Amino acid sequence: MLRKLIVLMALAVVWEGYARWLSNPLLLPTFVQTVRALASSIVSGQLPRAVSFTLTLLLKGYLAGLLLAGVLTAFASASRIGSDLLEILTSMFNPLPSIALLPIALIWFGLGDNSIIFVLIHAVLWSAALNTYAGFRGVSATLRMVGQNYGLSKAGYITRILVPAAFPNILTGMKVGWAFAWRTLIAAELVFGVSSGSGGLGWYIFENKNQLLIANVFAGLLTVILLGLIVENLIFKTIENATVRKWGMQT
Repeated sequence: MLRKLIVLMALAVVWEGYARWLSNPLLLPTFVQTVRALASSIVSGQLPRAVSFTLTLLLKGYLAGLLLAGVLTAFASASRIGSDLLEILTSMFNPLPSIALLPIALIWFGLGDNSIIFVLIHAVLWSAALNTYAGFRGVSATLRMVGQNYGLSKAGYITRILVPAAFPNILTGMKVGWAFAWRTLIAAELVFGVSSGSGGLGWYIFENKNQLLIANVFAGLLTVILLGLIVENLIFKTIENATVRKWGMQT
């Protein structure tokens, strides 16, 4: 953690030095100017509202995507038809950028949260389902036999054998899905952003760009980066330490 903080501080110093050398705040404000804009937006309540709006939408789409991925993976693991269905659907839809579905989502669901949640589900679903299914298929035959010899029930076999053995893949799918959903949401908000009288981080960036408040634009981008770092290094790292590292599945 200390090494990462040193790296971040070094990057901030490089940013400050280059921006001062460039001396053009419309192209690149200094790190200090960006931090001031960030503090000002936090105090005014503008940025916390945007963050709250964005994270609420993101969690709705992310959790719905994980739930559907779980259902699809369970079906694929239980039958050959389910396996073929997952393979065909992922071949069809996984390469499709989520943001490309936004026009269709707007026609189907109208201007509002449901359209964005739809594209977020698409961003999360395929990567989570593929990784989870690959994890289940990778469980060794020996481990499967151990579970069966212990006479575990179906639910016990899944929760005590399959899920722990496949968890490194499941966690990878969750991380990839989160990253895809995060990018998709910011891009979607940049396209139309305002819904029900409020807007998220993407709209905050877009609106400040239109007003040439470039320090605020960079404050919005810095917020996106900081939230990404927090989720990766605190939430996912904590889950990783409590599961796959604790179980000796990862060094």
